[in-house]
Amino acid sequence: MIYQRSSALFKEAKTVIPGGVNSPVRAFNAVGGTPIFAKSAKGAYVFDEDGNRYIDYINSWGPMLLGHAFPPVVEAVIEKTKEGTSFGMPTAIETEIAELAISMVPNIDKIRFVNSGTEACMSAIRLARGFAKKDKIIKFSGCYHGHSDSFLIAAGSGAVTFGTPNSPGVTQGTAKDTLLATYNDINSVNALISSNPNEIAAIIIEPVAGNMGCIPPIDGFLENLRQICDANDILLIFDEVMTGFRLAKGGVQALKNVNADIVCFGKVVGGGLPVGAFAARNEIMDYLAPIGPVYQAGTLSGNPLAMAAGLAMLKAINTDKGLMNRLEEKTKYLHNGIAEALNKNNVTHTINRIGSMISVHFTDQTVVDFDSAAKGNNETFKKFFHGMLNEGVYIAPSAFETWFITDALTYEDLNTTIAAVERIANTL
Repeated sequence: MIYQRSSALFKEAKTVIPGGVNSPVRAFNAVGGTPIFAKSAKGAYVFDEDGNRYIDYINSWGPMLLGHAFPPVVEAVIEKTKEGTSFGMPTAIETEIAELAISMVPNIDKIRFVNSGTEACMSAIRLARGFAKKDKIIKFSGCYHGHSDSFLIAAGSGAVTFGTPNSPGVTQGTAKDTLLATYNDINSVNALISSNPNEIAAIIIEPVAGNMGCIPPIDGFLENLRQICDANDILLIFDEVMTGFRLAKGGVQALKNVNADIVCFGKVVGGGLPVGAFAARNEIMDYLAPIGPVYQAGTLSGNPLAMAAGLAMLKAINTDKGLMNRLEEKTKYLHNGIAEALNKNNVTHTINRIGSMISVHFTDQTVVDFDSAAKGNNETFKKFFHGMLNEGVYIAPSAFETWFITDALTYEDLNTTIAAVERIANTL
């Protein structure tokens, strides 16, 4: 592969953009080397500024469930653009996509659209605190809910403790209200509740984690969380920014038959444009301004272009009855092929998979939380990443990110990917 143009663009970008990127993982710091600058994408492929083509397993970090430049989404955005790009006034399409989303997702009566997953999760926490009239929240180590201050918290001296800021600019005062539990460990949650009685407003969780690689919940974990929240007057928030409309039409709530009190969305719901949303039953959502006391606003929220893209995407998902099965079968096929290639070459690994999310961990341990994910061999991952890149396969440039499968992938693409893994495996 030749990366001359990407290298030149990265050098130029670093003079005017911090680190040369507008989101840190894009800088390739975790894997080394120069980031690839995308020029265009279509279906299952992304093309860089040097003219290289890659089979894409990032898919804009999840939104491109049906492939890049999906024609109904592109056409919807083009047509809506002709009418104007933003009004700062209500539009009919906001109600249309809201009605469709509510019809697809269980246990929600109202939804509010925002501009990112970060904004959705931040707003959900504020709403939960205002509704519950309590200040503290529980989150899980390794779960990422955006870069709002309340979520940029690292573990303190032990599992049952206050968190500490893990970014300058996050105050100790903010950190003291965020408690950290261990993913898939219900005992760690019980311990936090016991030591902070009647102080916890909400528990927020990625019901399937995607920011320490793909880590599904163990059997009974989400069900136990629901019971604990009910018993202690705590709101349960599902961050379905990654999983919403991807793992099932109704997200993890539908997939696992576990209801959350507030659900956050992003990625797929915007069809590739910057969109987030949060939703709940009436009594919670009616606490929001302008009818309730909890303030939340956004100049570009409900932007007509974003709503048009999201509506076209949700309509396509809602009417394609075989979509989720196809995605799951393709992901399973990829899983089996990668495992066979790595096993044949005696490469130590664990593969996690659920629906259309999958990740390869270079460890012999079962990966169920952040600590077990962190035991993966990062040096092996770096070789694997760059080997795949040179083979024309683009995976996440971090061992702590999930791969996203798109319906645009063909079995020929999957076989090409598996063959690439087999060629790389004997070098690991």
